[in-house]
Formats: sequence, C-alpha cells, structure tokens
Amino acid sequence: MYKIMLVDDEAEVREAIRESIDWPRHGYEFAGSCANGAEALGAILDIRPDLVLSDICMPLMDGIEMTKHVSRAAPDTKVVILTGHDEFDYAQQALRLKVHDFVVKPITPRELRALLDRIKLELDREAEERESMARLREQLQESLPLLKERFLECLVQGSIGEEEAERKFAYFGLAKPVPPLVAISVDIDQLDDHSRERWENNPELQRYAAYKIALEATEHRSALVFRTKEERVVALLSGIAEDSDDDIVQLSETIRRSVEKYMKFTVTVGVGTRCASLGELPCSYEASLSALDYRFLLGNNRVIRLQDLERPASFSCPPDYEWNRKFASALKTGTHRETHQLIEQFIGQLKSSSLPLEVCYVRTQSMMIDTVNSIRELLGDGGDWLRQLGAALQNIDGFHRLEDVEAWLKNISGEAIRLIAERRSDLSQLQVRSAIEYIEQRYQEESLSLMDICNHVHMSKSYFSTLFKQHTGQTMMEYVTRIRLETAKTLLQADPPIKTYDIAASVGYGDPQYFSVLFKKHVGVTPTEFRDAATKEPKA
Repeated sequence: MYKIMLVDDEAEVREAIRESIDWPRHGYEFAGSCANGAEALGAILDIRPDLVLSDICMPLMDGIEMTKHVSRAAPDTKVVILTGHDEFDYAQQALRLKVHDFVVKPITPRELRALLDRIKLELDREAEERESMARLREQLQESLPLLKERFLECLVQGSIGEEEAERKFAYFGLAKPVPPLVAISVDIDQLDDHSRERWENNPELQRYAAYKIALEATEHRSALVFRTKEERVVALLSGIAEDSDDDIVQLSETIRRSVEKYMKFTVTVGVGTRCASLGELPCSYEASLSALDYRFLLGNNRVIRLQDLERPASFSCPPDYEWNRKFASALKTGTHRETHQLIEQFIGQLKSSSLPLEVCYVRTQSMMIDTVNSIRELLGDGGDWLRQLGAALQNIDGFHRLEDVEAWLKNISGEAIRLIAERRSDLSQLQVRSAIEYIEQRYQEESLSLMDICNHVHMSKSYFSTLFKQHTGQTMMEYVTRIRLETAKTLLQADPPIKTYDIAASVGYGDPQYFSVLFKKHVGVTPTEFRDAATKEPKA
C-alpha cells in the first residue's frame, strides 16, 4: 500500500476527509495529518509518504512554500493541492512547481475516491517502471564483463573508431593501452584421451580456466585480457620495451605450462607482431591468429611466433606422381609397413619444408584426395565405407593438425588393404572352386595337366599352385590323384566286377601297372586285394 498524509489547518476538515475514505480499500495507508506546512514538512521528511493532500492557505508555512521544499527534499512524493475558487493565483504557482494536481474545494468523498484511484494507478505504473529500470540496471551490471569483452574484440579486429574507443575505455573504466602493443592469442587444443574425461562435459569451465590462468600470468603487467566469441583468450600487452621479445615468449610459455600442469589440458599460444599504435593493433592480432594456424604443421601445446616461421620463398607445388604410384602399389600388395612409411615420409617432408602454410594446406589436401582416388580405383564400388571417405573430404578443413591427417591416412589405408584382401580372397575362392569343378569334369582324361587347369582359371602355374594349396591343403596333383583313387575304389566294389585295367582307364590312367603301383602307395593294398577284401565283407 501507498502512504498518504493530509495537511490542512482546519481540524474538522482533516477529520472529515479521514473518516470519509476506506483507505486500505483504495490501496493506501493513512500515515498522519498536520495543521500547517512547517509541521508537515518535518513529518514528510521522516515518513516519506507517496502522496500528500494539502491545503494552500495555512499559518506558519502555506502549501506552496511546503511544496517547494518537498520537491527538493523528497522528489518522489506527489503533492495534490486543495484550493478554493478565489485562490487562482496560488493554483498557477502550484503548476509552476509541478504540483501533481490541484482540486477545487469543497470536494465530495466520491470525487476524492476517484482522485485517489487515479493517482494509485499512476503510482503503480511508476513502481513498475522503477522495478523495470532496476532490472535493466542489474542486467547491465551483469552484462558489463561481456560488453567489455565485445568492445575489446572489436578493438583488435579494427571495427571500432578511435573516438568511440576513447569513450568506451572511459565507460568501462579501462586504462587506454600505451604503445608499443603486442596481441597474443591462447587457443584450447583438441582434447586427448587423458583430458577428455575431465573436460569434455565442462567446456565453459575449461575456457574459464584458461582465461583465469592468462589473467593471473599478466597480473603484474600492463595488459588487457579477454575472451572472444570464438572462445579464444586474448592478452593485449602494452608498453612493450624494444628488447622484450623474449619476455613475451616467456609469458606465453608460462600460460601454456600452467594450463598443462594445473588444468590437465593443453593450449597453443600465438604471438602477434609488435605495433606502434592502436590503429595497427588489428595487424598484431591477425598475426597471432595466423601463428595459431601453424599448429597444423607443428602440433599442439606450444608457443608459436609468426615471425619465426614465415620466410619469403620462391616455390612451385607440382603433384607428386611418384609418391602416388608407390602408395597405390603398396595398397595393392597389402603392405601395411610400406604404406605407413610412405605416409610418414610425406608428413615429415611437409613439416621440415619452408613452404608457406597455405601451400602446405594445398599439398595435404591434394594428397588426401589422391589417396582416396587410389583406393576408389582399387576397390571400384566400395560401398558405404568409400562414400564415407568422400564425405570426409567434404569436411577436409576439419583436420587441425598434420598428426590428425597422418592418423586418418593410416587408418583408411589399413581399412583399404583389409577390403582389398577380402575381395582378393573372395575372388581366389571362386577361382579355386572353378578349378575343382573343372577337375571333377575332366579327371578321367589321362592328358589332364596343371597347365590345362591354369589356362581354365587364367592364372600362372606358380600362383595357382600356391593358391590351390592355401584353399584345399593339397597340391593340384594330390587332389586329382585322390579324386581318381576314390572313384576307383567305388568301381572295384561293383557287381559284376569290372576289370582292373578298365577301371584304370576310366579314372585317367592308361597304364594299368602304374595305376596298381599308385593305388597300393596311397591305399596300402593292390586293387585286387582291395576288391577281395570288399567282397568278403558281409553285406548289410
């Protein structure tokens, strides 16, 4: 409820007004009444009512004089003047004093209730506005750190003018950096298996940890530390001495080592170039980001200065056809060791080269594409796996380090070798099965030879012999002999009996004597002995 006071020099008027209104029903607490302006002023400053109903003409201090003091000492208190018809000059003064309203006496209870209700609505609206403004101020206060970071990010990106920058430095209470200036950028590396368990589900905390360490490391330096929208930490160092390059690197190393030691994850720090003014600061910042890009070649968890890396050079970047040929050959022969050596050779040469980073990217991407093309040529329709490789090439920029590229190439080459071996095994099984079918159709022919079978399956004798032994556990001639002798055993048990030389001829042996010797060698008895033993066995 709102507090209300009544000021009038006539006691009966004060009492009549007080008794005519149900104050709580209209949202008010009756806080007291006074007989003149002087008395009322003290009470107002003590009670701080929201609304004062006051007569004009009163002894000691009239309503106008009281209102002057109230407007200065209690500006939030509203004053409504009760005036007579013959006091129009007073009413004009009241308006100049910004009195909230004035009412001509006499006023009926009904009119007074309407007035109170109207003013309550205004008080409600003003209270809501104050609450809204308080919330906005609170939100602004909470947002100040973020707004400050966005300002500093705009500053290093060169997207804010010098005059606006001056105003923002003052607004945020920041000391303006004094040239020479250097920007360093701290970027969190990809998590390894050791750090993933701790930080994978706490990325915000991880970024804050890196920020706090950078803040502590620069505590005794003239530096502005902030986070960018890309979640990097940037330290803007000012007042850099001419001979302080080693100090900057040492500071960067301190940040890197502290993160690794205490937080158990790693960062890479890119050190920008020295600049002589705020206007040149974007150049230093851009250099620090370019230094971070060299992680692709150099790896994670290190401090990188761009000026230590880039050297002017004349170069060309022809495709490495010899490497492609060797790699495709290693895939065909299924040699893991050779494919790994070729990949390591390529990566090592790239790391030790003085080629600009952009050229290294091109060489790497070209090699990855050539590798996938070689695999596609060898496998033909590689199914889902080969389609996944194509999709990976669409996201080729997702490889942040050469080590990632190396691991990916070794992985896909190993999988390609496995698939090629599977397909080769499937093909060889088909070829051996075809050879066996051919043997079973032609074993009765005495002229059947290894060359006949090799010609049938389109293989060399040495390769077919090796393949046949791998799949059957026997040489081709051992297999033919076994088929012939098993058939001969069946024929020797025929009734009526078949002559031995006819059996020999029917299973591919033109010389009966050779057949008998071969039969005894493999079966342990002569054909005649085998027949005799078979005929003596009781029939089922």
